[in-house]
Amino acid sequence: MARRCSVTGKGTQFGNNVSHANNKNRRRFQPNLQDTSLLSDALGSLVRLRLSVHAIRSIEHKGGLDAFLLDAKDAVLSDDARRVKRRIAKATEKAQAAAA
Repeated sequence: MARRCSVTGKGTQFGNNVSHANNKNRRRFQPNLQDTSLLSDALGSLVRLRLSVHAIRSIEHKGGLDAFLLDAKDAVLSDDARRVKRRIAKATEKAQAAAA
């Protein structure tokens, strides 16, 4: 399993540990990934994704999973997130057609 956020695409970064004597050793900066279940209003169920904490905060700021995914570009999203986005879009269209 890749250390990459499903929604934002945030992944491992590389850099240096720099000592007081200015010695440089390569190191990795891992993203803070969490396995989370988020409620989708359109689907009416929980959706499990592997997200960075930054992505979780962004989703809450946007107003929920549905609003965030419908506004997100497909190029950034993982396959799982794109699948969920399509399901949400389909359910939203269905609800709008039933209301009209």
